[in-house]
Amino acid sequence: MSKWIKTKLLMAHDDVRPVIPDTRKFSKSALKSMLGAYGMVYVKPDVGTFGKGVIRVEKRGAGGYSHQLGTKAFISRDIDTLYGSLAKLTGSKSYLIQKGIHLVKFNRRRFDIRVMVQLSPQGVWETTGLIGRVAHPGKIVTNYHSGGKPMDVKRLLGAHLHGKQMNRTIEKLEQLGVKVARHMHAKYPGFRQLGLDIGFDHTWTPWILEVNTNPDPYIFNQLSDKRMYRKVMRYRRAAQ
Repeated sequence: MSKWIKTKLLMAHDDVRPVIPDTRKFSKSALKSMLGAYGMVYVKPDVGTFGKGVIRVEKRGAGGYSHQLGTKAFISRDIDTLYGSLAKLTGSKSYLIQKGIHLVKFNRRRFDIRVMVQLSPQGVWETTGLIGRVAHPGKIVTNYHSGGKPMDVKRLLGAHLHGKQMNRTIEKLEQLGVKVARHMHAKYPGFRQLGLDIGFDHTWTPWILEVNTNPDPYIFNQLSDKRMYRKVMRYRRAAQ
């Protein structure tokens, strides 16, 4: 499914709507409006994987704008120049604009968390895996296939949170994953697993950056403790 369809579906869920960043279809008016409101946005393909084609756009303090795709950064003097440059990058493909979340960092590198949710062999939705993804130093996306580093969630969160606070945060992620899966499954009953990409801002609000209906399970094999990977794969095989 397209990101736009999934966003609209999630926005219909009262409990989930507050943690969905403002998302609109890419246009000059939406770009101008959202940069004015948020200062930073992400322009991303409506259909795509592995963080390919994602562009970070920011207002510059001294005027003008900057945008980055991969490791390449560009400067635009005004909104017209910026839109023209982005239009060349997006081409004829459908793109979205999403409110930029200033993610919490680990060693000065942005990170988010992949929450794997799967239908158990007993037919119950369950969060089976959590793994952190730390962005490559020179890139704006955290995806493993774009140079992101997989990392144990407790190690990442432990740099900021401790004891009960960290445990409550992990529990909140697990509950959010199940809530989203149940809601989407009611509308689209064909899928058996979901991967939620969740990022935290400085208030520790868990923003849902993206929902993947065909998530890569093999990232969990990057953890030294293989128990989570084995469970993810066991549930995956049972669903086939």
